[in-house]
Amino acid sequence: MKPKAIVKLVVDVLMTLALLFLMGYQFWGDVAHEWAGAGMFVLFIAHHSLNRNWYQNLFRGKYSAPRILRLVVNLLVFAAMAGLMVSGIMLSNHVFDFLPIHGGMSFARLLHMSAFHWGFVLMSLHLGLHWGMFAGIARKVLKLRKPSTVRKILLPVVGGGIAVYGFTVFFRRDLLTYMLVRTEFVFLDFGEAKLLYYVDYLAMMGLFIFLGYYGTRLLQKRSGKRKQEAEIEEKNK
Repeated sequence: MKPKAIVKLVVDVLMTLALLFLMGYQFWGDVAHEWAGAGMFVLFIAHHSLNRNWYQNLFRGKYSAPRILRLVVNLLVFAAMAGLMVSGIMLSNHVFDFLPIHGGMSFARLLHMSAFHWGFVLMSLHLGLHWGMFAGIARKVLKLRKPSTVRKILLPVVGGGIAVYGFTVFFRRDLLTYMLVRTEFVFLDFGEAKLLYYVDYLAMMGLFIFLGYYGTRLLQKRSGKRKQEAEIEEKNK
C-alpha cells in the first residue's frame, strides 16, 4: 500500500473509534469527551484534506444514482459535523472555555444532541457506501484470497443478522427521538455495562453500514441495467 493510502486508512479507523468513544459520554466524563471531540474534528479536517481530490472532481463526469447518494450523504455528514463543532465549542467547559461565549446554551444543547445522533447515523452510512473499498484494502493487507462461495453466502447472512439486531436497538434506545429533537434531554444510564452498551452501538453502526453497502450495490446494478437498455435501444434505431 502507498503511504498516503495507509494514512487515510489510519485516519478513518481513528475517526470510527473516536465516534464510538464519544457515544459513551456517561462512561468517560466531560473532560475526556471534550478532548475526544476536539480530536475528532482534527481527524475530520485531515480526512477532507487527504480526500481533496473528491472536491476537485465534484463537477466532472456524470452523476449516476450511486454517486448522487454519496454526494447527499457526504453533504449531510458535513452539516452534522459543522453543527457538532459549533455547539460543542459553545458548550465547552474545558477545552474551549477560554473563548468569550455567552448565551445560547439551550439552543446549543439541542443542536448538539440532534447533530450528535445524526452524525453517528450518517457517518455509519458513509462507511457503508465505501465498505467495498475498505474490504478490498483489508484483503490486500491480510493477503486474503477472494471469498469462496460459502463466504459469499455466509458474510451477507451474518451482516443481515447484525443489521436486524441493530434495527431493534435503534428503536429500543430511541435514537429517532433525539435526532428529531422530540425531547430536550438524553437519557444516560450510568450503571449500564460498557460491553453491552458498545455491542448495541456497534450493531447500530453495522445496520447503517449494511444499508449503505447493499443499497449502493442495488443502485449500481439498476444503473448498469439502464445503461445496457439505453445502448440496446440506440443500436436498434
